[in-house]
Amino acid sequence: MWRGRSNRGEQSVVCIACGDSLSRRNAREYDKEGNRWERDGKEFEYLCKPCHRELCHQPRGDLESLLVDVERDRDGRTGPAQFLRAYQGAVRERYGAAGPGASGSGAEGDRDARGE
Repeated sequence: MWRGRSNRGEQSVVCIACGDSLSRRNAREYDKEGNRWERDGKEFEYLCKPCHRELCHQPRGDLESLLVDVERDRDGRTGPAQFLRAYQGAVRERYGAAGPGASGSGAEGDRDARGE
């Protein structure tokens, strides 16, 4: 039988974006896998309502797994500029020069982390 939702708000959670503590009732679930409807075996993180409104709510495909792969491959040894170059390289490797869903020449993806 389904449990009621009346006790859901009693728990206190922390917004992963701003760090504010709030009641679960006033929070929004965040699923880094992008599908909060498939709930089995998942632990959700939470966002406060203002931070949730600021999110981009567009589908992100396999972005999370791509970022995890890039981070794993670099093993935390490089700075942000090197991470961005590694990310751009991984996107080109997986999707070609223009990236997934891109329309255009792909020239923007050829710039390095400094925008040059």
